[in-house]
Amino acid sequence: MNDSTTTQTVLFSDLASKPVVAAFDEPHSSSDGGSILLKAADESLGLTRRLASSLLDQRQQGKVRHELRELLGQRVFGIACGYEDCNDAARLAEDPIQKLLVGRHPIDGGRLGSQPTLSRFETSVRRTDLYRMGEALADVILEHHAKRLRGRVRQITIDFDPTDVETHGEQQFAMFNGFYRESCYLPTVGFLTFNEEPEQYAFAAVLRPGNASTKVGAIGLLRRTIHKLRKIFRKAQLRVRLDAGFALPEVYELLEEENVEYVIGIGTNKVLGRRAEKWMKGVRRRSKRSGESEQLYRRIWYRAGGWSRRRRVVVKAEVVRLGDREPRDNPRFVITNIDGDPEELYVVNYCGRGEIENRLKEAKALYLDRVSCTSFWANQFRIMLALAALALMQEIRRRAVRTSFARAQVATIRERLFKLAARVVVSARRYVLHLPMSCPSASAWRRIAIAFGGFG
Repeated sequence: MNDSTTTQTVLFSDLASKPVVAAFDEPHSSSDGGSILLKAADESLGLTRRLASSLLDQRQQGKVRHELRELLGQRVFGIACGYEDCNDAARLAEDPIQKLLVGRHPIDGGRLGSQPTLSRFETSVRRTDLYRMGEALADVILEHHAKRLRGRVRQITIDFDPTDVETHGEQQFAMFNGFYRESCYLPTVGFLTFNEEPEQYAFAAVLRPGNASTKVGAIGLLRRTIHKLRKIFRKAQLRVRLDAGFALPEVYELLEEENVEYVIGIGTNKVLGRRAEKWMKGVRRRSKRSGESEQLYRRIWYRAGGWSRRRRVVVKAEVVRLGDREPRDNPRFVITNIDGDPEELYVVNYCGRGEIENRLKEAKALYLDRVSCTSFWANQFRIMLALAALALMQEIRRRAVRTSFARAQVATIRERLFKLAARVVVSARRYVLHLPMSCPSASAWRRIAIAFGGFG
């Protein structure tokens, strides 16, 4: 090696007692060596196989060099590894780990899909394909957890929440939203919680125009979800948690008709404000005496105009004190069909949905907000790819029990478990990944790999 002339070499002449040379010249190596865990998670779920089977391949088969599952896997695994779009494809086309992830021989296998190939793939997916793909994603998640829990599911909590995704350029149906003060999309993302488990599993995502109201598509999405869950988890009690954007008579009536428990935030109005005032007076006095924020929880029956009947509403009468600021009244209301302690209904059942914000941040760390295609349906496809990557990450985190990664964010999992230098050696009988001996996460990585069926 010529230490001073090759373009792949950097020479530091005065950093140590001897010159330091850095060279990108290690063949058959990868910086994503630990990401083989993604392949294990995918095999456990059967995710990319099921998603790819939902897509109709209309290419001329004599010219096909990359199967749909390979292209889909290349994008999903790439997203999980931190490659947000197709621009990295040329550099990763010969990466042995990335080839191994999609099922190709790590050394002798053909190059992975190029950026133009992947871009054509993203823009070729049709609306009907996306519907089937959404159904397949939900089915994979539900069937996997039904098998995992072996019928021991007493309660399933369903959460839907919209989130803003900023847009740039001329994307179809990217509209200005006055609340967020930007041009954006407003996808709705769905999560499921089984029993009292801490994880909320992503299972659905629907892209919507930036000016769409929360209720757009809500009834159909709720009905399909309830019917799917009832088909697989026949004995489980279903509970729905939603924010005030879903506070609609049609939603209440659907959930009551389906015998589903619900806790849904509802905006204040003059009538509710008057009903809560008698408790607000007492809370103000308590807060003045204590100098602290104070709350009181009560339950009332309420019937708004247009409702078919009266319904139970939990009232949180609250005065908030923050430092030297003036105390602020903060009455809140939640409509529910659950008969229970009002404080528990509000604090435990309703406020528990706040954890969704962390899951949405994780989805955006996997580029849920990377919707840079012109076509609306291509951007819906990108949303689905990000959700598939999140499903794999959540499965890895579930297998990380009794390690420091059991509650780690996806960015931490990517950085500490996937981004490991690896040299790939192929023998007649096996592929060997040589990972760094000094890796600080080696013990946890090994435990997770064993949980997927590896041998220690």
